[in-house]
Amino acid sequence: MEHIPNLFSIFGWSTIAFLVTLTLTPLYLKLVKKFKLGKQIRETTMSGEKASYFSEMHAKKTGTPTMGGVIMWGGVIIVVLISRLLALFGLLPQSLLQRGQVYLPLFTLIAVGILGAVDDWFNIKQIGGVKGIKARPKFLLLTLFAILGAWWFYYKLGFSSIHIPSIGDFEIGLWYIPLFMLVILSTANAVNITDGLDGLAGGLLIIAFMVFGVIAYAKGLIILAVFCGVIIGTLLAFLWNNIPPALFYMGDTGSLSYGATLGVIAMMTNSVVVLLFVGGVFIIETLSVIIQLTSKKFFKKKVFLIAPLHHHYEKKGMNEAKITMRFWIIGGLFGSIGLIIGLLGMGNGV
Repeated sequence: MEHIPNLFSIFGWSTIAFLVTLTLTPLYLKLVKKFKLGKQIRETTMSGEKASYFSEMHAKKTGTPTMGGVIMWGGVIIVVLISRLLALFGLLPQSLLQRGQVYLPLFTLIAVGILGAVDDWFNIKQIGGVKGIKARPKFLLLTLFAILGAWWFYYKLGFSSIHIPSIGDFEIGLWYIPLFMLVILSTANAVNITDGLDGLAGGLLIIAFMVFGVIAYAKGLIILAVFCGVIIGTLLAFLWNNIPPALFYMGDTGSLSYGATLGVIAMMTNSVVVLLFVGGVFIIETLSVIIQLTSKKFFKKKVFLIAPLHHHYEKKGMNEAKITMRFWIIGGLFGSIGLIIGLLGMGNGV
């Protein structure tokens, strides 16, 4: 029975986050029309070639409002501040703004969200030689953030081991720092790569945050579990408007920030092994890009019609909604496996 108030709190704040984000949408769309924040379809591939197939398939999406991630992570901030105000007036026993469980993922969400917003702005206004921040400086900024996070986790919080479910904790010392960096950079970029079809990344992120919300709850990290619920609420509001045909897109400000935050929560719950399963579709999508680029560079031939993988199936003639739903199903299976593995053994949380 003692779990009932906590569960009500999780579902309650998730609902509030959903309604707040949904309410922000009309205001956002007005601003989009005023400042002309429409998506610009990329014209070149990652290897610098002309993206003729991609441009052809997605030409109809040009001008669709983007940078929707701003109202998503903005919705998270508003909900956290609402909880803080209610706690100050004695209407809540504690707010969601807890130093031990929420500061780090919230800071990640905002910091990487701002980086993504700048990238989106460059894309929309076609600033620079490419549409968006060039890959190298963007990766460098993400790396600097990952280094800061790794330093904080290792030196300030004392994290230095990884947990393998049902086996135990393994001390890795300073190797924790490059591991942390790898996780944050990988999840941020993998979600960004996967965000290519209406609703695809949003649905997969909901599954992932649900799994880590349950794991956080099982580890006694109740506020972190509620925070995961808040993130899910904003994702549901986004998905409400992103089901084909999408009303708007989350943009890099959404995909990069939510991906990086997912990685931070995985590290906070000492569940990096679980992330490998939960993020199965993200990993497959990223590998398809790596395989494509490697094959083109060394063998001068393509493995896929287009990379990442979802565009390969799209080029083969499969309906966009069908690809998205089938990837959701696969993501749900991966998520279920990850949750079962994660609950087999509890590592050290925060």
